[in-house]
Amino acid sequence: MIRFDSVSETCLMVHLADEIDLSLTPLIGRLVSQIQADFPHQLIEIVPSYTSILIHFHPDQITERLLRERISLCHSQWQDTPVSAVGKVIELPVYYHPDVGPDLIPLAEAKGLSVEQVIALHSQPIYTVCAIGFAPGFAFLASVDEAIAMPRHAEPRLSLAPGSVGIADRQTAVYPAQSPGGWQIIGNCPKSLFNPEREPMTPFTVGDQVRFQPVDRSTFKSLGGEIWPHWK
Repeated sequence: MIRFDSVSETCLMVHLADEIDLSLTPLIGRLVSQIQADFPHQLIEIVPSYTSILIHFHPDQITERLLRERISLCHSQWQDTPVSAVGKVIELPVYYHPDVGPDLIPLAEAKGLSVEQVIALHSQPIYTVCAIGFAPGFAFLASVDEAIAMPRHAEPRLSLAPGSVGIADRQTAVYPAQSPGGWQIIGNCPKSLFNPEREPMTPFTVGDQVRFQPVDRSTFKSLGGEIWPHWK
């Protein structure tokens, strides 16, 4: 299934499914890479998500019709062919501790688990980057083990520390910068995940895989991590 919506004169939405399906993520990543390669100067921005791709383009350099034709052709060629994950594997160090993860103990208690079990269940899977958004460098990762899945807080915190590692339902993510947020925070990653002066600005692309590596306090601090005293 593929469906196009003209959002504006300079924006096209490509719908590939109506429901989230992780098996679709490699296809979306491949389509994004192909579109960027085919039209390196004609696009303003391309934003993939779980089931769609939003394309901002220069209307004086490319037509929406040409974009639709090219995407439809690629989709018809690839939709019945299994697309394996082609993204890179990104390893992120995480310090799991109440000093940097104020929801770690409450989540463990709510789930009837020990803190050690929560850490193991969160750090053992390899996650897939399914979408990038909310903030620059914020990657939505799936899927969290159902045993530690927790909904967002009813009221978001006013300020989360850069690097905060959170859970929201069966998604997990790392906040790349200080910001408000409602996710369940269980740890902190000391690695910089967004820098506008760096190319690329963020290490994530849709289809990449992410593995969390638990580290101790001394390693966390040696990597530049800081204890966040301003939880609100």
